[in-house]
Amino acid sequence: MSYPLRGAPLSATTANSSGLDSRVAAFMAANACESKKANSTVVLDVSKVTLLADYFVITGGDSAAQIRAIVDAVDASLTENGLKARSIEGKTEGRWVLLDFGSVIVHVLQQKERDFYKIEQFWNHALIVDREEWVKE
Repeated sequence: MSYPLRGAPLSATTANSSGLDSRVAAFMAANACESKKANSTVVLDVSKVTLLADYFVITGGDSAAQIRAIVDAVDASLTENGLKARSIEGKTEGRWVLLDFGSVIVHVLQQKERDFYKIEQFWNHALIVDREEWVKE
């Protein structure tokens, strides 16, 4: 099986049940993370390597309180644009929270968990979306 190279052109994205393009939804989620001073936000195009989602957004926070603030910002941003989370797991503990929006999955982790689980390395066959493409000035 061959995998796309990092930096290769992104494939066409799918629209979810709200009609919101998954690429746009991922970028909204990433910008919502950044609005709460998240650490090292990464957007991965996983559409060629898994059926789980089209995009993963992976980001970090320094405390349980910041993690919950990031989660609330992402949830509010996508909900106001018609995309409701299917599931939000881990919010109470605030160490690793997973928000499942169907075509977009957002992982918000404290640094200890991010270092231990190394999600970005696990999904190293995915395309990293250049920050310039999604960052909202």
